[in-house]
This record gives sequence, C-alpha cells and structure tokens, in this order.
Amino acid sequence: MDDNLIELRKPVPEDGMDLFELVKRCPPLDTNSSYCNLLQCDHFSDTGVAATQGDQLVGFVSGYLKPSDCQVWFVWQVAVGEEARGCGLAKRMLRSVLKRAEFNQVRYLETSITPDNEASWGLFTSMARELQAPIEKTVLFDEQQHFKGRHKTEYLVRIGPFNSVSE
Repeated sequence: MDDNLIELRKPVPEDGMDLFELVKRCPPLDTNSSYCNLLQCDHFSDTGVAATQGDQLVGFVSGYLKPSDCQVWFVWQVAVGEEARGCGLAKRMLRSVLKRAEFNQVRYLETSITPDNEASWGLFTSMARELQAPIEKTVLFDEQQHFKGRHKTEYLVRIGPFNSVSE
C-alpha cells in the first residue's frame, strides 16, 4: 500500500464501528465495546488519529492526555490493518498527533504493552530513538494481582522527556 494515499485526520463518531471492526482484525489487540470505540472517536478525537484510504479505516491511534499530568500523552491503542502494514503508518500516526499545537506541552509518551507484543515493543522503542528520549519499563497491571490470571501483565512504557515535536 502506498503510504501517500493514506489520509490522517482527527476521528469522528462515524468512525466508531469501523474502529471496532479494525481492532477485531488486529490481534493481539484487546477489543473494546463498540460504545467504547464510539467514545474514543468522539470524546477523545483531539488526542487520537484515524488513517483512511478512500472510505476505509486502515489505521487508528487512540489516546488521551493524562488527567493527573497534562505533559503525558497516554497511547491507549495503535491499530494498523494488515492492508496498511509495512509502510511506517503506526509511527506516522503517532508523530501526527504529537505535532498538533495542543500537544506543545507534552513531554512524555506512555503506553502499556504485554510482553509478547513484539510489534508494539518495536514501534515504541523506535519512537523513543526518533524522539531522542529515554525509555523506561515498569509493571503497570500485573497478571495475577490485577487481572486474576486472565490477561498477561501490562508493562507501562514511558518515553521522555522529549522536546515538542514540530512540523
């Protein structure tokens, strides 16, 4: 797929069900309810990005500015459909959000990753290099303590501090 044919834009509520279907096609991502995806596309549109080719949603980043620290953008989920993989779309989406004027104060990027999600580890390690920022890993939610053995441990990955990202 030609990355230049993919448009990045803020999500709109009409993307909600397409996001629900995209995430289902992107294991090992956790699926959320369709209502949650609608909220991600509506309430969190300023902190997310939709990647479309024509009328098809081929990528999505959801996230939010951390309520306790507006210098932190927490990336909830990065989804790239199989048809759009291999062209650097995930990193392009992350950069596009960090370049927004409302993100000038953001100095840290956080996310959570399970130990076996090699694609996410690769993406965020590469992003830390690009931002020329340190990367730290700590347990966020433990498999036994928080998930009662029903989900793998989620590690908090923290990148930063970094300078604001410009055009």
